[in-house]
Amino acid sequence: MFLEVEHVSIRYPRTSVPAVDGVSFGLQAGQLGALIGPSGSGKTSLLRAVAGLESPQSGQIRLDGQMLDGRGARVPAEARRIGMVFQDFALFPHLDVAANIGFGLRALARAQRDQVVADMLDLVGLPDAARKYPHQLSGGQQQRIALARALAPQPRLLLLDEPFSSLDVELRERLAHDVRDILKRTGTTALMVTHDQMEAFAVADVVGVMRQGRLEQWDSPTVLYHRPATHFTADFIGHGVLLQGEVQASADAASQGEIEVRTAAGLLRGLSPQSGRDAGVAEVDVLLRADDVTHDDASPLRARVVRKSFRGAQFLYTLALENGQQLLSLLPSQHDHAVGEWIGIRLEPTHLVTFPSMELSLAAAPSVTAATAATTPVTPARAC
Repeated sequence: MFLEVEHVSIRYPRTSVPAVDGVSFGLQAGQLGALIGPSGSGKTSLLRAVAGLESPQSGQIRLDGQMLDGRGARVPAEARRIGMVFQDFALFPHLDVAANIGFGLRALARAQRDQVVADMLDLVGLPDAARKYPHQLSGGQQQRIALARALAPQPRLLLLDEPFSSLDVELRERLAHDVRDILKRTGTTALMVTHDQMEAFAVADVVGVMRQGRLEQWDSPTVLYHRPATHFTADFIGHGVLLQGEVQASADAASQGEIEVRTAAGLLRGLSPQSGRDAGVAEVDVLLRADDVTHDDASPLRARVVRKSFRGAQFLYTLALENGQQLLSLLPSQHDHAVGEWIGIRLEPTHLVTFPSMELSLAAAPSVTAATAATTPVTPARAC
């Protein structure tokens, strides 16, 4: 591993619980990682520890084989060769773009520094901005300059702290993809903290979900969405509901590597990605994603539209079955149904993610408790 974080814990004075509690993860060289989680989950404290701005009380942090923290070693922040991009850009308003980018290159000869600045401006797609000042640039352009400044000294690792939070939604998404392209082109290893899981998915190869100072899961965005390891990750990532259900004994399903679960929404059948994790468990909570629920006028299963959220190409519907069970459904926007309307739906999960009901934690997700899991939509948390 290029970046290795092992059993790192951080505790602040006069606090009863650690901000970071025994967290371990790693990044390969050239890999992009992201940390997401609710406010107070410890993700920013962890990022600051990697940067050298916080001192872990225990654990180790290594970068490219060098011990940064641990076993009595402590490399100061300025000696770690780690670049940072901040949410407020942190550009010097009295310096032009060229001077901002070249600020960390003062040890170079003038001609060499000018060449690096020109190369960085080409890299971020702003070759003609050298003589402009930050106030003459848009928010997206300022963030590109902040990225260019951080990359100019060729850091071993780049850290990004909520890099798009001050930008509008449309610009955030576009810039997230642009930043990923730039980092991949330069082979940069980077770790980002963000409150927006869509930004994390757009930028990162691997994403960590944090809760109460601990790392719930460290995996690719696809695995986090389709194979969440815990109730909290299932609740935090994407849209869906957790349904209480009972696993049915079915030789036919078992022979095809599937399971059947009887729920208030009916009998669900699909592949089980747990690979036997819940073998022998009868009472389970099963995750049903919004894209598992489709519209079908011919279906005998009917649901009433409780609320709707227009998202351009899609509507996110909250639906209620006759028995009161609520579901979420993500449908193309041509399926424009009125609140209160009854529509036909079909449940089409390609795989079933289940958790033993006894594992349900009240602290994991206040909206999904043992009493309400059958009726409470799972919505993506938003936190700073």
